[in-house]
Amino acid sequence: MKLTRSLLVAILVTFFGAPAALALDVGTAILRIERTLPLPISRLDLPPADLGFAGGRLGIEDNQTTGRFIGVDFTMETRSVPPEEAAAALDELRANQNRLIIVMADDETLAALADHAGEDVLLFNATARDEALRNDECRANVLHVVPSRAMLADAVMQFLVWKKWARMFLIFGSHPEDHLLADAYRSSAEKFGINVVEEREFVDTGGARRTDSGHVQVQRQIPVFTQRAKEHDIVLAADEADVFAAYLPYHVWDARPVAGSAGLRAVTWHSAHEAWGATQFQRRFERLAGRPMREEDYQVWLATRVIGEAVTRTGKSDPSAIRAYALSEKFELAAFKGQKLTFRDWNGQLRQPILLTNRHTTVSVSPQDGFLHQNSPLDTLGADRPESTCRAFEGATR
Repeated sequence: MKLTRSLLVAILVTFFGAPAALALDVGTAILRIERTLPLPISRLDLPPADLGFAGGRLGIEDNQTTGRFIGVDFTMETRSVPPEEAAAALDELRANQNRLIIVMADDETLAALADHAGEDVLLFNATARDEALRNDECRANVLHVVPSRAMLADAVMQFLVWKKWARMFLIFGSHPEDHLLADAYRSSAEKFGINVVEEREFVDTGGARRTDSGHVQVQRQIPVFTQRAKEHDIVLAADEADVFAAYLPYHVWDARPVAGSAGLRAVTWHSAHEAWGATQFQRRFERLAGRPMREEDYQVWLATRVIGEAVTRTGKSDPSAIRAYALSEKFELAAFKGQKLTFRDWNGQLRQPILLTNRHTTVSVSPQDGFLHQNSPLDTLGADRPESTCRAFEGATR
């Protein structure tokens, strides 16, 4: 039987539950806030110029696959500005009829943008991981597609429990974000019964990270820094500032595995992931961008697909309708992770499995088998409803 356009439209309308010929123009945008950061330890980690933007382009292509058949046109604008120009850039995007805005920013800037945006704009947090933004400092006009630090920490701790590595040596950096990550690891260790046998702070002295003799200095420095630690099963690094963690594997005094910011890492995505149809997804992105997909690309893609799914299912594009549907029991999103993704209605956080990788393979995926929850095993990652102090989402229905 020949599949005509009208028949295909009817099938899509029946499947997606949205009216045909909607004639909607859905303006979305990515606002990327640029910060001056030191060069990464490895040149392999240098950020590409289209970081995040490429994920948004792929998401728009996916949205258009369905949208073109039901009369919905998805468009995307991008802005990349320094923090001091963030509010003005948001105003410009809003003036261009973009009220669904994906934000790539640090915690403080995201909070300020949420306050500035007002109720007629819905922001999608693609990079800020601060737990406070999901609790006391939560905003009703922000949905979080990036996991919190607590979710990432719990993903690692569950694996340690499964491996019966119950003694942890915690090394954390001297930057504020390192301290926040260390706090997340401590809380998670207590939650899952992991014993933090010792802690040490690696102070960033501001020296050159990449020099001709760098590996020689590290080979001497790290063993001395880590010697005489109490008996432990694993070294856990909290180094969001990317100062020292990459040097820990093979250099620690005792022969122990490394996890956290190096070694076994908890991520939303990595370029070696192949399960659940991910290989085809990876190839599509690589054809589009000419490079492997990074976490930021995946997180922006997720936000774009949340918008596409909500518009397609509801036939509406206003922020209040998108937010209400995303937080409802009807919403779910396929994302190449083996199960559907949904939002927590108490704080706007997207539930999702966390990949554990050594950068070459997917070592495991959390939540681990055996970690049960009355609602969803995904709620064993991060703060659960009874622990939440977010009040901006009270009254949601999930």
